[in-house]
Amino acid sequence: MTQPWQPVLDWWFGPGKTAAEVSARQLPLWFGKRASQDAEAQQRFGHLVEQALSGQLPEWSATPDGWLAHILLLDQLPRMIYRDTPKAFAGDRLSQPLLRMGLEKGWDQQLKPIQRLFAYLVYEHAEDLVLQDQAVELFEKLLAQVPPDEHELFAGYLDYAERHQRVIARFGRFPHRNQILGRTSSAQESAFLQEPGSSF
Repeated sequence: MTQPWQPVLDWWFGPGKTAAEVSARQLPLWFGKRASQDAEAQQRFGHLVEQALSGQLPEWSATPDGWLAHILLLDQLPRMIYRDTPKAFAGDRLSQPLLRMGLEKGWDQQLKPIQRLFAYLVYEHAEDLVLQDQAVELFEKLLAQVPPDEHELFAGYLDYAERHQRVIARFGRFPHRNQILGRTSSAQESAFLQEPGSSF
């Protein structure tokens, strides 16, 4: 019997076996901005995202795989389905304690490295320096655990974590979210947003 969360994992990670294969195939889905992908996420999983945001799927977090899928519903898919609206970040307050719980249980260690990446992104997305520091630490440990032929790939993900951390250390928030969330940017933030790579 297929678990209810398995379609989410299958869609997100695809059929690749190695981290390099999975990343190469899925990168446009993960980090691209395509209306067609956002629409597909809404069509296939919008009802589950709404349930997750409403706290209706606690049973998903009873196993490592279900826990990861639950995180995806709260952290990744809202950023697609509700892109450029405040609701894109609505799952953050729920995904952070969910990640903490799984880390305490050691569930991240039962996942493949490429899957662990998307658990740790919860802290990388946080507008909180303590959580950002933890994200960098998690990505450092992940890099140390992958085989040499995957080192370059995961070093890139660590670099992104460090870049997020530096923004939060400097501003205490992500300036590129200000307009979406109705926040007024400071002069320093406005200047920063003119720099290449200032938005994630």
